[in-house]
Amino acid sequence: MAVKNVSDLINDGVEGRYVLVRSDFNVPLNDAREITDAGRITASLPTLKALTEAGAKVVVMAHLGRPKGEVNEKFSLAPVAEALSEALGQYVALAGDVVGEDAHERANGLTDGDVLLLENVRFDPRETSKDEAERGEFADQLVALVPGGAFVSDGFGVVHRAQASVYDVAKRLPHYAGGLVEKEITVLEKVATDPARPYVVVLGGAKVSDKLGVIEALAPKTDTLIIGGGMCYTFLAAKGIDVQESLLQEEMIDTCKKLLETYGDKIQLPVDLVAADSFSPEAETKVVELDAIPAGWQSLDVGPKTVEKFAGILHDAKTVFWNGPMGVFEFEKFSNGTRGVAEAIIEATKNGCFSVVGGGDSAASVRLLGLDENGFSHISTGGGASLEFLEGKTLPGVAILAD
Repeated sequence: MAVKNVSDLINDGVEGRYVLVRSDFNVPLNDAREITDAGRITASLPTLKALTEAGAKVVVMAHLGRPKGEVNEKFSLAPVAEALSEALGQYVALAGDVVGEDAHERANGLTDGDVLLLENVRFDPRETSKDEAERGEFADQLVALVPGGAFVSDGFGVVHRAQASVYDVAKRLPHYAGGLVEKEITVLEKVATDPARPYVVVLGGAKVSDKLGVIEALAPKTDTLIIGGGMCYTFLAAKGIDVQESLLQEEMIDTCKKLLETYGDKIQLPVDLVAADSFSPEAETKVVELDAIPAGWQSLDVGPKTVEKFAGILHDAKTVFWNGPMGVFEFEKFSNGTRGVAEAIIEATKNGCFSVVGGGDSAASVRLLGLDENGFSHISTGGGASLEFLEGKTLPGVAILAD
């Protein structure tokens, strides 16, 4: 897809000019409001540095969490502003509002190379409104902060949403793809249109229903589809296995049966499990065969034989797309499945495989488990966006950049 990029914008001249940037700073926070995974902030740095070094006055839009259109201190971008200041090596001011008096005063006071972060755009209900006129009104107010400015879309994690700061702003300003969005599109197009084979897709996560679209879209295109995580128990139930108290979508069992009938051995499932007597990091655990989960127990990870099986498939892969952990990796006792599969992908990458981690919990698990991020060809910043791209859906925030 041919779109103008940040280099084009800088070549056109940005010194002293306002640039409105949509970044994705939807980072996880702990109870103390400390950022636990700064991956998305790190990913935004090249574009922001390129603009500041070229002398632009940069105004950044982003969201955090789901404040549902109301101002909520719990979802303030204050921790992001602090982390971004440190990462950029320069002070990043945080506006006290989104398009109000403080945002205007701070934007008016920017000098060449300065960065201003607006407060959470989702504090305004118009950001996510289904009403185009409401979104347009909000977009007009965002654009008013950057007179004579340009728009750079650099939040890949939100490009699958037709929201004011992603889509409607791009209709109103000269628009460019940020380095992050440009790289994501290039990588995912390679996987979607011309994957080297064998092509293996690894899917995990909680629900089959969340991934049904991507399973149906990718199963015909892949050589092997590995399924783990919470979603695997519905597939196992479809094969007549009693998964006890494991996560199960009963309404999806028939769908899983049809998928297994249609694709047969192309869909690969676990062969053993790690059972637990409770959903807890301190739970009593037991490695069991598929049909031997103790009564009243649940499985929270795939077992060691499964890791060995999946690693054998991945060993020969030339393209891998991975989205979704194999178990509850946040609890150490149930992290071995995710770790083992990730390490197998890293090993395949060393042998020339092109590997893409499809954002979300998969990307978070790589960092939480202390794995080498450089061991993968690409780690996406957008879980939902990367899945929808591979499904072949039109991403509004990407399509508008081509106009």
